[in-house]
Order: sequence, then structure tokens, then C-alpha cells
Amino acid sequence: MDVRVIGKQPVIRPCVATIGSFDGVHQGHLHVIGQVISQAQKQGLDAMIVTFSNHPRQVLRPQFATQLLTTQEEKEMLLLETGVDRVTMMEFTTKLSQMTAREFMHNILKELQVKTLLIGYDNRFGHDGKGYADYVEYGKECGIEVVECEEWGEAHSSTMVREALRAGQVEKANSILGYNYSLLGTVTSGFQNGRKIGYPTANLQIDAQKLIPQNGAYIAKTSLGYGMLNIGTRPTLHNGVQRSIEVHIFDFDGDLYGKSLKIELLQHLRGEQKFASMEALRHQLEEDEQACRRYILEHKDIH
Repeated sequence: MDVRVIGKQPVIRPCVATIGSFDGVHQGHLHVIGQVISQAQKQGLDAMIVTFSNHPRQVLRPQFATQLLTTQEEKEMLLLETGVDRVTMMEFTTKLSQMTAREFMHNILKELQVKTLLIGYDNRFGHDGKGYADYVEYGKECGIEVVECEEWGEAHSSTMVREALRAGQVEKANSILGYNYSLLGTVTSGFQNGRKIGYPTANLQIDAQKLIPQNGAYIAKTSLGYGMLNIGTRPTLHNGVQRSIEVHIFDFDGDLYGKSLKIELLQHLRGEQKFASMEALRHQLEEDEQACRRYILEHKDIH
């Protein structure tokens, strides 16, 4: 089984742990992880997260296209930033999916030296569909105390974030996440039509499994400054059905080809539109820029 341990204490030691896919690492996840860290400190043990390098849905429901909120690299970074001692990344395989909850606890969690396992209110593992009472029983058999997490008043889920992004509601998604949803990728060459009308763009190639929000124009932030992002098929230019992700960075003039760029989405400006001419498109981009700059001035202390 492919298991990789990362963090400030990558050596396997007695620990308090929790398990989950943690896609998005949103505020609901952080609530659980915070309790893991607190319990670990009380017991003088390490705090550990057990998660997967691939999403379980890719194995359990391969017919559905997986749309991830965080790539493996992004998830690792966010989980390590929580302050846990280590993160155990496991590959979710068909063999693993066929394990019962009891087998998982005896064969994996015990080997990882888990002494206390925190379970979220909706957390389930094992193909046999067991629940909290069963986990407690299996834990007693192998020396693992199973504790149910304290509930949090607010409802937060990765599904809620996905639904918000698919509707273009990035501010709602960011509120659930606790940070700005971002797209990370490599800048590739494009058609350079934006440059012809005074709005050069960097075209981003991102991980195919990453969830791309609803088509349209967005206010964005990069390490090089603020700008406006367009997601869509560029109907004015008749580029077919292939979606593109391109950002115009305000007051920036440089060559970004081949470089990595992270774009944070701040607000949805408008839906995708088809314009009668390039001049009409240029006029709309000028209006978009004005709206972006007003937003940035009004929210500069927040972002």
C-alpha cells in the first residue's frame, strides 16, 4: 500500500488522529483538526491527519468526473499549515475500499500508532457501513480510544463549496472555505487577441481534475497584483467549446510563459457574453476594469 508521511514529525509515533478526504480543507475540516491538536496536546501525543492522495470517489464511482477543490499539492500545503505534527497520505485503492471498518482500524490505524481517533459527526469509513458505536467497539479491541468530535454550529461541506462555485458564487465559497478559492497552473501561449484590444492575458493550464467555477468574468488576485479573470469558451472569437482560463493583471507588462501562476477568485462580475464585435468586447472590458478597481479600493483592507 502506498503510504507517505509528511510534516514536522514524519516519524510514526503515538498520536491522536482523524481521517477523511479533506478536499478543500474548509472551516468544517479545521474545526475537527483543531480538536485533534487540542486532544494531542492534552495527552502529550502527536497530532496526525490520515487522508488520501486521490479522492475515494475516483475509485468508488469512476464513471463520475472528479472535480477537486484542492489538488494533492494544495491539500498537503493547507493541511500542514493547520499545525498538525504529520499528515499520512494514502492511496485509496480498490483493495482499501473493500476493507471493513474493523480491518482498517486493526491493520492500518493501529500500525500508525493511533491511540485516540476523533470522528466527525458525518464521518464514515469501511465498506460495511458501520458507525460510531461500532468504531468504539473495534477500538477497544486494538487499543484505540474513539471520540466523537464536538459539533459545530455552522454547516460546512465540500459539496456546498462545489455548488457555490458552479453557480459563480465565489464569495459564498470563500466564506465556507475560510480563504479565497484559487486556480494554480502554468501560463501557456494563447491567441493573443486580448493584446490587440489593450487587454493582454495570461492563459492558465490547470490540473484536469480541479473544479473550474461557472463561466464568466471575475475579480482576481495574483502575486503580481490584482486583475480580472475570464473563464469560458470566448464566444465572441468563435473558439469552439474548449474552456479557457485567462487573467489580465492590472499595470503589469511582462513575459509569464512557462511560469507557475496562482489566481485567487474574489468576486463574480458577470456571466459569459457574446459581443457583436471586438470593439464591443473592448468597451465591456473597460467597464469590467472600472468595476474591479472600485472593488479593490473598497476591499483593500480585507484582501
